[in-house]
Amino acid sequence: MELVWCYVTCASSEEALAIGRAVVEARLAACANVLPGLTSVYYWQGRIETGSETALVLKTRADLLDALTAKVRTLHSYSVPCVVALPIRGGNADYLAWLASETAAPAEPGTGTKKTGSS
Repeated sequence: MELVWCYVTCASSEEALAIGRAVVEARLAACANVLPGLTSVYYWQGRIETGSETALVLKTRADLLDALTAKVRTLHSYSVPCVVALPIRGGNADYLAWLASETAAPAEPGTGTKKTGSS
C-alpha cells in the first residue's frame, strides 16, 4: 500500500481546519496538520501576487488521493486549489501502519467491525 503526504494551501486557518476535519471524518486522511502563517508568492492571471495562506498537510493512502482531492475541491474557497501529493518512502513502521488503518472503511455502527467490499 502506497502512502502519501498531501499538501494543500488554504485562505485561512479556519478553512484549513474545516477541510482537514472533513477529510479525516470521511476517512480520506488519517491526520490533518494546520500550519498558519504561510506567505505565498505566485503568478495568478498574468500577475505576481503575494498573500497570506495556511498550509494543510494530510497523510493518506495513494488510492484515496482522487477522492480526497475531489472533497477538498468541494470545500475550498479557491477556484484552483493547490492539492499535491508526495510519496511517503519510509518512517516509523508503527505510525505508517496506523495511517493505513485509519484510512480504512469505518466500522459499522454498533458492530465493532470494519466494512468490507467496494463501498
